Amino acid sequence: MKLLNIGFGNIISADRLIAIVSPDSAPIKRMVQEAKDRGTAIDATCGRRTRAVLIMDSDKYILSAVNPETIASRLDKDCSIEEEK
Repeated sequence: MKLLNIGFGNIISADRLIAIVSPDSAPIKRMVQEAKDRGTAIDATCGRRTRAVLIMDSDKYILSAVNPETIASRLDKDCSIEEEK
């Protein structure tokens, strides 16, 4: 199991991650609001501005204060380290 740091000491399973998206578009904002209404949104921003929405295979939406590019680079870095082993 690969773990991915999404900021402020929050870690998720990289194997369960489907997509990392920006929260700026209207469809993503609607998806996040619907997830909040259903209780399937997890706020991992620690009170900061949401910069990335992580969509998991369990129909959970994780809100992160780290940029999507930063999370993606962490994911690439972790995958390349595992391939070397």
